[in-house]
Amino acid sequence: MKRLMSILVIAVLMLSLVACSSSASNGEKTSSNKDVVEINFFHRWPNEPRKSFYDQKVKEYMKAHPNVKINVDSVLNDSYKEKIRVLVSNDNLPDVFSSWSDSFAQNLVSSGRIMPLNDILAEDKEWSDKIIESQFSGFTFDGKTYGVPFTVDGKAFFYNKDIFKKNNIEIPKTYDEFIAVLDKLQKAGYETPLVEGLTNAWAISHYMGTIFQRVIDPAVTAKDYNEKTAEFTDAGYVKGLEIFKELTKYMGDVSTAIDHEAARNMFASGEAPIVYMQFAEIKMVEDQSKMDFGFFDFPEIEGGKGDPSELTGAPEGWMLSKNAPKEAVDFLKFLTSEETAYEFTKVDGQLNAIKGAVDEGNTSPAIMEAYQIVLNASKTTPWFDNAVNIKLADIFMRGGQSLANGQETPKGIMKEVQTEAKRLKK
Repeated sequence: MKRLMSILVIAVLMLSLVACSSSASNGEKTSSNKDVVEINFFHRWPNEPRKSFYDQKVKEYMKAHPNVKINVDSVLNDSYKEKIRVLVSNDNLPDVFSSWSDSFAQNLVSSGRIMPLNDILAEDKEWSDKIIESQFSGFTFDGKTYGVPFTVDGKAFFYNKDIFKKNNIEIPKTYDEFIAVLDKLQKAGYETPLVEGLTNAWAISHYMGTIFQRVIDPAVTAKDYNEKTAEFTDAGYVKGLEIFKELTKYMGDVSTAIDHEAARNMFASGEAPIVYMQFAEIKMVEDQSKMDFGFFDFPEIEGGKGDPSELTGAPEGWMLSKNAPKEAVDFLKFLTSEETAYEFTKVDGQLNAIKGAVDEGNTSPAIMEAYQIVLNASKTTPWFDNAVNIKLADIFMRGGQSLANGQETPKGIMKEVQTEAKRLKK
């Protein structure tokens, strides 16, 4: 009997120890999980070098903050636009995500699911004062700021200096002079003096946005770019599309079959003398080629009613979902710190909106020249596909591809735009 009692006591003690051990283990796991804050981080750069840059920054932040786990997702431009719209409509936004400025940002803000940042910016002036103030405008609506600008950019014609010098060509100041330059280059044997990848709709929108800005009275575009008042009846739109169609004649058949990256490669290899590109692409050309290149702004169009010194380009930045945890705010500050921004420009080559984070130490002379152009521009014109309702932008972009193929007319495109503008106002 004593032996049986001993066995029972031992069994009870063992069960008790197992139970305590299990309870302690579960308690520790629960406590640990409860202490870890997860942040969902979404951006539009699954390609290099930005993918590796942001992957590394995430690792650095998590190492310094063991209580934070950051989940990263990224997709390219067009897919990003579609996915972020779906996420905001389902109230399933990531905590921290990249955003274009102006109408793209405004459309997200209209959902009521984006965190206003005025108090955060005001509470930490040591951080926020480092951000170039003028770049906030594209993220500010009705007096509230919803995004922190990070990159700045501009659009210009890149040209091969050696080819221009060899053919005794001067930088054109007007559109007519530009056409004369393209004619001269064709006569010199360059079948495609101006190259573009017209399979990328956004590349078409960049042309159109700049041309419309040069041609049309800014009061008219301000009215038309607002879907509540849009009409698109001004004759300047037809003229602008005619100008775009004329330029496609110098792009050759190849441009309707390639993307923008292929067009950039043709320029870098010396095959095409001119390409319309963003300053963000300077380093890509420098990494690929030793060619000597420069850039000039889209020339003034005779009779145009817009400011010829405006620069097409706009900042991009970071937004927070309305319900993002305080740790996401801290991660946002890390992403837009002077240290992160300086390294970003050194690795990626793109200009940033953080004071002191662009200098001769992390950029080339060409990038510094571009930086001054951005800072000295009288005003910046946002990317056209972000300036107007996306449904209208799609008509213009598809129309641009049809113009290049000779399958559509400027008046036909504008008729479709006007019909859609009326529908959107209902």
